[in-house]
Amino acid sequence: MSYKVDSAPAHDLDKVIYATIARMTSGLSPASLVNAYVDWLIHLSFSPGKQHELSVKAGTKARKMLAHLIQSVWQPCETCIDPLPQDTRFAAPEWRQMPYLAIYQTFLLQQQWWHNATTDVPGVNHHHERVLDFTSRQMLDLVSPSNFFWTNPEVVRRTLDRGGLNLLEGSRNWWEDLVRWMSNKTPISTDNFRPGHEVALTPGKVVYRNHLIELIQYSAQTPEVHANPVLMVPSWIMKFYILDLSPHNSMVRYLVNRGHTVFMVSWRNPQAKDRDIGMDDYLNNGVMDAIRVVSEIFPKQKIQAVGYCLGGTLLSIAAALMARRDDTRLKSLSLLASQVDFTEPGELALFIDDSQLTFLDGVMSDQGFLDGKQMAGAFTLLNQRDLVFSRIVRDYWLGQRAPVTDLTAWNADATRMPYRQHSHYLHSLYRHNDLAEGRYIVEGRPVVLRDLRLPVFCLGTQRDTVSPWRSVYKLQLFTSTELTFCLTSGGHNVGVVNPPGSSTPRHYQLSRRKQGAKYLDPDTWAEEVTRHPGSWWPAWAHWLEGQSGVLRKAPTAGDPASGYAGQGDAPGRYVLEP
Repeated sequence: MSYKVDSAPAHDLDKVIYATIARMTSGLSPASLVNAYVDWLIHLSFSPGKQHELSVKAGTKARKMLAHLIQSVWQPCETCIDPLPQDTRFAAPEWRQMPYLAIYQTFLLQQQWWHNATTDVPGVNHHHERVLDFTSRQMLDLVSPSNFFWTNPEVVRRTLDRGGLNLLEGSRNWWEDLVRWMSNKTPISTDNFRPGHEVALTPGKVVYRNHLIELIQYSAQTPEVHANPVLMVPSWIMKFYILDLSPHNSMVRYLVNRGHTVFMVSWRNPQAKDRDIGMDDYLNNGVMDAIRVVSEIFPKQKIQAVGYCLGGTLLSIAAALMARRDDTRLKSLSLLASQVDFTEPGELALFIDDSQLTFLDGVMSDQGFLDGKQMAGAFTLLNQRDLVFSRIVRDYWLGQRAPVTDLTAWNADATRMPYRQHSHYLHSLYRHNDLAEGRYIVEGRPVVLRDLRLPVFCLGTQRDTVSPWRSVYKLQLFTSTELTFCLTSGGHNVGVVNPPGSSTPRHYQLSRRKQGAKYLDPDTWAEEVTRHPGSWWPAWAHWLEGQSGVLRKAPTAGDPASGYAGQGDAPGRYVLEP
């Protein structure tokens, strides 16, 4: 399947209109939302049984709440509904006192009823059902009693205790944020984490540079190193230094200190002039160029390739292409929170339908790229309860600033995606699932994951909303090679940036599937596999070292004899470009 930019004047006019509307809707398609609501309303109107069920549920909840209120007048009693485990808005003890107990209980019952109303309506398209459930939840979160002064007992108590100083401090925080937003600056205190100064500090050299990547080789920190080098490929929608944050939680530093020679791909942040750079460019001038350079610096050693997020998806395509060519330069493949099947991409799927992609294409065609801030806006919308409303309460009502960490500062360092490449990725991988279904074309022929014959380490994270772990686990359906699967606590970023010795309680599960072994479904796997306390990094490092060959004298960064003399110190130029 080919994805070409249609330059016909009529289509260009359409894209201008879509881009104009999308700017007013923050990139969201109003048609997609209208379609979902019309589908729901029509089918609900034709479902008297569902209507009766909802009316019964409404009456039951009202009687339940009334009985709870009457009983609580005479004595303390159990709540009639509890928040979901991930909902911490009403966890403070002040919420157990009247009238706040009645306020938040009523809200949760209403939220539960709307979930019942928007789900399980006969005949409604599954995608439309998920969109409705999501949007109804978002609208209810907007009017949650925790968001307002008089209905939030934590805010009222703090205001009384501090004589209103928290409101003064909150007003100052609001003003600071407004000024930085209007000045197009990053959030406050993120300037304290600059690549090459406070983060991305592991010593190394840029040994190769083209128009798309810089390749960094990190300096050895041990007298001897493992023979097989490690090549790390991060996602192109993020800057690489999530894998090299502060010294205490840098994955790169951890591997180098264990005697690995580590290379890192640093993607260039594209501009409007790069609009026609495509997925094939990212494959050939990104991953394949990096593999070529590492192989020329270490001509007799195979590479241990590591991909994170979409970098892992791209690395999977490269590995399948190399397998098709009988190219044996890779020794192993580690995929960290990376999907190859996109039928269950989590709540991001809410933004992936034909209408939504048409609007995104219009925005990207107009700009030449998708701005990282627009992408960040989508992630914020998915988790606005924690990323927006809880922050408003904490920063502006309570007057408390949450400490900015290296990870939150990195998250604010957004990147862009070129039009042609990102459109191809969204249509081919997310919308049509071409890679998993054997239709992803490279050099005129499909690449197939079942061609892989090298050992694979696959990591999923339990609370991942970007790459849900059950979706990551599906790699086992598309390969028959030896595969070690690891499931760790945490989310998409925190689960990966998970160093040993962290004060936060962590755990992981790990098992190895032998080549040709029978498939085990993910839920059964999670029930049967032993849970281990602590970080998964040592287990992965042990797996890497089992593939790493003998120890050899530590090399210097680069290889001038092969034409790869150092072109500057790590972290390089590209990561610093705005």
